[in-house]
Amino acid sequence: MSDVTSTPAPEPAAPLDFIRQIVSEDLKAGRHGRRVHTRFPPEPNGYLHIGHAKSICLNFGVASEFGGLCNLRLDDTNPTKEDVEYVDSIRTDVRWLGFDWDTREFYASDYFEQIYECALALIRRGLAYVDDLTAEQIREYRGTLTQPGRNSPFRDRPVEENVSLFERMRAGEFPDGSHVLRARIDMASPNMNMRDPTLFRIRHAHHHRTGDRWCIYPMYDFAHALSDAIEGITHSLCTLEFEDHRPLYNWIIEQFPDLPGDPQQIEFARLNLTYTVMSKRKLLELVEKGFVSGWDDPRMPTISGMRRRGYTPRAIRDFCARIGVAKNESLIDVALLEHSVREDLNRVAPRAMAVLKPLKVVIENYPEGQVEMLEAINNPEDESAGTRQVPFSREIYIEQDDFREVPPKKFFRLFPGNEVRLRYAYIIKCVSVLKNEAGEVVELRCTYDPDTRGGAAGEQRRVKGTLHWVSAPHAVRAEVRLYDRLFTTEQPGTDDARHFTEELNPNALEVLSDALVEPSLATLTAGVTCQFERLGYFCADPDGTPDRPVFNRTVTLRDSWAKIEKANG
Repeated sequence: MSDVTSTPAPEPAAPLDFIRQIVSEDLKAGRHGRRVHTRFPPEPNGYLHIGHAKSICLNFGVASEFGGLCNLRLDDTNPTKEDVEYVDSIRTDVRWLGFDWDTREFYASDYFEQIYECALALIRRGLAYVDDLTAEQIREYRGTLTQPGRNSPFRDRPVEENVSLFERMRAGEFPDGSHVLRARIDMASPNMNMRDPTLFRIRHAHHHRTGDRWCIYPMYDFAHALSDAIEGITHSLCTLEFEDHRPLYNWIIEQFPDLPGDPQQIEFARLNLTYTVMSKRKLLELVEKGFVSGWDDPRMPTISGMRRRGYTPRAIRDFCARIGVAKNESLIDVALLEHSVREDLNRVAPRAMAVLKPLKVVIENYPEGQVEMLEAINNPEDESAGTRQVPFSREIYIEQDDFREVPPKKFFRLFPGNEVRLRYAYIIKCVSVLKNEAGEVVELRCTYDPDTRGGAAGEQRRVKGTLHWVSAPHAVRAEVRLYDRLFTTEQPGTDDARHFTEELNPNALEVLSDALVEPSLATLTAGVTCQFERLGYFCADPDGTPDRPVFNRTVTLRDSWAKIEKANG
């Protein structure tokens, strides 16, 4: 509930967007008792996605910046689509992003009795009535954008009859769809939302919190406005699709001046991201029809999917800050999100070596049975990360792509007769190539220069190519999942000629079952992201075991957004 004793902190000197400007001006003018109280009100009918992350950062961020409070309120008014699993996931995601609501976790269902009494009050004042029209008839009577609606034949029922019918609706006497409660506003209004909107409908369904106590449930517009007022919300931040609902929101608030709050609804542009969809309905379809492995599939734009893929809370918050808050819809390039992820991981992710498609190398003049422990840097961006020991032996593996029997122009990696440096180790030279019966290269024979071990002295002799590698007897076999964008088109679902699932990227996931990683990665904690040198950032997946770790590619090393910024700068 509202904490009227909270003291606002000093407001920011220069609000960064129009919402913060409004809040700043409200504080200066003394509105809302110089309080700032926001809320994040998700419906528990699916997992949160990156669009919700923008709203989370905005609502909790504004409250924090202005010394206010932010509630977590679950809009649980549709029991047929909601589940405790979704409630738990919402809590987890908000906390993982770095925000907390203290003891202010509320549910619309907390207020069902109060909302019911508000509906009765409207009926008694002649501002609501029970309608027997079917849903199809209500749509027909509502009119169009160019034609006014018509009054329902039940609009002028006596107050006492409406009260009785509404009480009987609550008692469960009527089947679903037989009656609804509608506000009595204006069927000729140019705003369709004001043409006697539905406030309550009958729904005989078990609710995850209230059980079977209710068989009538408030509509979103009615429950949301009243919940805001009950909780003393000052600034109700919504996405642009609710702009046309604002007159109804204000009408509902005005009918109940004795409630604690007088909230102000402010709309902002939702997040639209290239190569993905933000509709919960579409995301649910992807899950239910098996196009993805679940809500936390790393290809999904869900917060849980991004967490499993290795995105960090800092990166997501940074992305939300970069895109800002605007009044107009726009399409954000997913490359900007990937840029934020790379920037953060570059600073904090430890480095390691892994070979995704191994090619065996035997160093013929290296002593058999000898093993050296070489010092490797954990993170060149962070000296405090220190170093680690990496085993080196006569037999190693390199990437197949790092060798060409007939090299193209400007190929500075390994080919017959060429020298390269092994990262942290020696310079080697390819002297021969072994092939199988199919003519495929299966092994390289090389020699090494013992005077070129990694370090200041060993690096005096320079070569153009440096390769990563793993020691054959020490390498741990791993499964690596290479994720790409989920869709092949920038704006999936906008082509009416085909279903959005027809635009799914068939190459969004490639599984490499025979990758090899250095020993330090065998026990990497699930959820920890590291950089595979020269390959990209990879996150340890919960499916892995010490004997068979699994890694998800978080993002590649290539940063197209940074190049775009540099070109435009």
